[in-house]
Amino acid sequence: MPERHHKTRNQTYPEPERRDRDRDRDRDRDRDRDYRRGRGNEPYREDRSTVYQYEDRTRSYREADQELSECHESTNEEALYNLKYIPTSRGLCQVGQFFVNMLIVICAGVPYSNKSRYQDLASLGGLYYYYYGGAQAFSTQEAAKVNELDDLFYKLKLPPYIFSMACGGALMVYALIMLALGVFRVPYHYPIVLLPEAVLDALISLGYIPAVAFYFIKIQETYNNPTCKQREEMYTSKGLKGFECNLSGTDIAGGFFGILGVFVFMLGALLAVKAFRDVRRMKQQREAEDNHL
Repeated sequence: MPERHHKTRNQTYPEPERRDRDRDRDRDRDRDRDYRRGRGNEPYREDRSTVYQYEDRTRSYREADQELSECHESTNEEALYNLKYIPTSRGLCQVGQFFVNMLIVICAGVPYSNKSRYQDLASLGGLYYYYYGGAQAFSTQEAAKVNELDDLFYKLKLPPYIFSMACGGALMVYALIMLALGVFRVPYHYPIVLLPEAVLDALISLGYIPAVAFYFIKIQETYNNPTCKQREEMYTSKGLKGFECNLSGTDIAGGFFGILGVFVFMLGALLAVKAFRDVRRMKQQREAEDNHL
């Protein structure tokens, strides 16, 4: 058999060829080493980038949560008072309640402060007698009688006016207290106070009806009193007007404002019930948001 010649690693090559082979082998070794080094460092770089991205995301989430909590805390910060309550429907209604009762007090205070005593100008003599007196002036005895009737009539008419001023003043104070509670946010912190307010407003509204009826009944009794009739006759005999036993303009205005109070306080009762529902719903939503956060 022919001999087979095999190349072995110990086979000798010519010098140039061996240098080329060693150079190729070294180049391949360096390439493999660089490749292995690159593959070895690659997971490390990936891990570091992943850590950085995770930290960035965590920081961004933390900052977002912090901003949200700060915003929530700022919205939850409640001022001691809130003047913006006054222009609301309940605030304006309570202001209306105050002014309605103030007008009732004014209408009752005008006749209360007017004693309407006869001034005996004729007794002054001279120019006053001829200009203001003459045939229309009362004599001394008549002037004393008229003054006595004026005093009696003034005492007779006081009770309904005192009653009107007392009730009107008390309701003015009540309206101011309810307005102050709204400004200081008491119904928001304690919504239960809105229910007594609604009940009181409804009772006051209904109470105006008999109060106005009592007011006119007592005034009419005063005008139907014989003292008033006799006083009217004496003034009419001298041609003096303004002393008739009829309802005056202030009496009618007081009754009108009393009827207006029926509607104003009934509206206040309805608004209080509505406010109770709104505040309770808002607090439930706020609690749900707090629990969610």
